[in-house]
Amino acid sequence: MMRKGRSFHILDKDLGRLTYAETAQRHALRPLLRMGLAVLSLVAGLVVIMWMDVGPNLYAGLVAGLIVAGWLGLAIGSNDVANSLGPAFGAGAIGLLPGLVLVALAEIAGASLAGGAVTHRLASGIVDAAPLASGISTRLVMLSALVGAAAWITTATGLGLPVSTSHSIVGGIAGAGLTVLGAGAIEWGTLGMIASIWVVAPLAAGALAGLFVIFLRLRVLEAPDRAASARRWLPLMVAAMTGLFVAYLAEMLARASYISHGGAGAAGVAAAILGWLVMRRLLEAELARTDGHPGSKRLLRPPLLLAATMMGFAHGANDVGNIAGPLSVILAGEVSAASSFAVPVAVLLLAGLAIALGTMLFGGRLVITVGSAITRLNAGRALCVSLATAVTVLTASTFGLPVSTTHVAIGGIFGVGFAREWLDRRNMKLRSPLPAEETRRRLLIRRSHVATISAAWVVTVPVAAAIAALCCRAIIWATGV
Repeated sequence: MMRKGRSFHILDKDLGRLTYAETAQRHALRPLLRMGLAVLSLVAGLVVIMWMDVGPNLYAGLVAGLIVAGWLGLAIGSNDVANSLGPAFGAGAIGLLPGLVLVALAEIAGASLAGGAVTHRLASGIVDAAPLASGISTRLVMLSALVGAAAWITTATGLGLPVSTSHSIVGGIAGAGLTVLGAGAIEWGTLGMIASIWVVAPLAAGALAGLFVIFLRLRVLEAPDRAASARRWLPLMVAAMTGLFVAYLAEMLARASYISHGGAGAAGVAAAILGWLVMRRLLEAELARTDGHPGSKRLLRPPLLLAATMMGFAHGANDVGNIAGPLSVILAGEVSAASSFAVPVAVLLLAGLAIALGTMLFGGRLVITVGSAITRLNAGRALCVSLATAVTVLTASTFGLPVSTTHVAIGGIFGVGFAREWLDRRNMKLRSPLPAEETRRRLLIRRSHVATISAAWVVTVPVAAAIAALCCRAIIWATGV
């Protein structure tokens, strides 16, 4: 029961923690900022080499593309690892090094097994490359897109602006494509669909997270007999998460021809039973240790660990396309038609390894900060946000739609906050109406986060497109393509 007169501020506290996390993120990623400046300088040197015609231009372009793609992989892996691992680490469900290894492996698996759809969309769905006469021109579009995205991400990080790699890559491909081919070669319908999903995905994650938190709070955390409710619902919850995730993995393995088709359902059922048994055993041990009065954080450790794995997989599946899409075209050289273009599994694996390496090398410091008491979400809210984010990102990945994991997670935080407000009002726990000044202050807090997301979405695409177009013009001038 909330004390009379206590302000209702759960959503604003969570958004404030997110602001602290974003600030910590910018400080933790300063080594990558310096590396990004070095990468851009090296690419500029390669352009000079091409202009001087020292060595084959083709090889210089390939090397430049590999260097920029590698840096982007490190940046992606280090930037979003806190979204996956922070809640589980903060709740004590797993240590830092094992958690980093787990998330890194999940990202590699997601990139290799489920990253093909987003990669194919970025490689051949935004620009119609059929009119291009040579492989060098095709490479030029994607190399310029990579450089444009890298330049904007490096600049934005230095300025402290939160931007999305997915938005940057989409803008870069569109800008370079316009420069080489003109407006007629841009798939405007695809761009419109991607832009629409950038709006819909956070809303969907918010709705899912809100439903999850209502279920968890009513059925478990605020039940009259928490122990009995936990025995009834938590094993079922873990069983459902495990079963659906394993069934999805089995389907991805079947599509990749690693296993035979038709076994996804059986694998999901078997995993669900195993998840139920493991959660039940862990739950009974925890109830015995606490005499039937466990804290929510300890109760939710197993689901948080599973959600971290799902988040890592989803992140790898979606964000790998930001690297593998342009890189696959640079390595292949020519894309004659979107329907016939095949994404090499080796490129997905290499891009996944780059993301995983960024997680291992640069993610630890950020996870410690985000998992601390300053920025950590409550265990129950973190579970709902993580689960809703993973489901939303995996769904977008299945349809080949690149999204921002961070923006989707922010949508989940809003959904959880509004659901808790609704629950408190429903249970008549809300104190008397807030003063007008306090209501206005909180409205401004929430609007500031919406404005941040909107600005990142509105600014990033045209700026990355402009930088990629300028880079494309510079390379054309230097090489005479």
